[in-house]
Amino acid sequence: MRVALALPPSTRDLRLDLFRGLANWLMFLGHVSTSVLAWFSFRNYGFSDGADLFVFISGYTSALVFGRRMLERGFVFGTTRLLRRVWQIYCAHILLFVIYLASVHFLAGRFNAPGLIDRFNVAPLLNAPVETIIQGLLLRYKPLNLDVLPLYVVLMGAFAPVLWLMLRYPNWVMLGSALLYLNARQFGWNLPSYPSGVWYFNPFTWQLLFMLGAWLALGGATTMHFLVRSRTVLVIGLVYLLFAAVMTLAGQLPQLQTALPRALFEAFNPNDKTNLAPYRFLHLAIVIILGARFIPIDAPGLRAAVWKPLIKCGQQSLEVFTVGIYLAFIGYFILTTTSNSIAAQLLAGITGITIMTAVAYYRSWSKRVEKQPHAHAGPPAADQSDGSQPGVQQDRRPSSKLNLSA
Repeated sequence: MRVALALPPSTRDLRLDLFRGLANWLMFLGHVSTSVLAWFSFRNYGFSDGADLFVFISGYTSALVFGRRMLERGFVFGTTRLLRRVWQIYCAHILLFVIYLASVHFLAGRFNAPGLIDRFNVAPLLNAPVETIIQGLLLRYKPLNLDVLPLYVVLMGAFAPVLWLMLRYPNWVMLGSALLYLNARQFGWNLPSYPSGVWYFNPFTWQLLFMLGAWLALGGATTMHFLVRSRTVLVIGLVYLLFAAVMTLAGQLPQLQTALPRALFEAFNPNDKTNLAPYRFLHLAIVIILGARFIPIDAPGLRAAVWKPLIKCGQQSLEVFTVGIYLAFIGYFILTTTSNSIAAQLLAGITGITIMTAVAYYRSWSKRVEKQPHAHAGPPAADQSDGSQPGVQQDRRPSSKLNLSA
């Protein structure tokens, strides 16, 4: 069966880089778990947060990159490239997992801070070290804040046959994803965790965000174009975002909570993140629609110097994310063992983001140098991300313009 599918142009969509970088920054600030830095993250102002945005963009870019490779060079080649990326993500998670566990254990003993063991879910390592390591390799055991990459591994690992089908029957695959989401919520489907419980990010429900991104990348954006330009959707969306902000802030501000009907407050608090509550999914969908409306793909402001650090962090997302998770733990440890003042918290946040940005620039430079030909064979290669990043390699093939702003 020959597939005739017009993919978006192969030039970078800087919006994806920008918002993936922003998601990384905000997840870092939220993971530090301090009263001040949390107010700079998404989670206090709406139902969705940086993790939702990260998973959505990952689905979008994965469909673009590996869908193009499947179309141009066949299913087998595209699958091997995709699985190579899965292996890279898995190795990044395991490396972070080992360093994270070792750091928590060492610092807890060295500075007499046993509370770190329980807070970061490292106790199983002390009780059954060999079994804990095995379960970590199987992605069943996850210390605190190490939940996103295992979800990413599972979604990407199962994506090859799904992508093959989506290239041919995108709407039917999206419908199947929605049905899986509904059934998982209805019947409580999830994967088991070690030593007990289930995955914090339920892959059977969170796959809906990943698949939504893939569907939009492969034609869904054209189908949903009318939502982006609808004035009615704009008004309803703004009202819903305001409502979500009030409901979320009520969980942080007792004065606001008392002003709301109890039943209304309890319907949205606590926020069901594990199973991706429908109101959470809707919140991100509206953010995407309004973002596409107000920030077109060719917006000149995207190339302003002020956004370059964020864009660079989005282009080197895997490295920045893993470093950010580790820095969040280090930041929390330093603040709890020294000073937790507002100035110290702000300094920790700025320092962490600076290090993450430095890592992004280093990785970008390193990849560019590796791609340069030897002995002045030609001009330096353009700065490109690898297959998993929010962009695809440049080429000169004509292609129809398909993007979120349509």
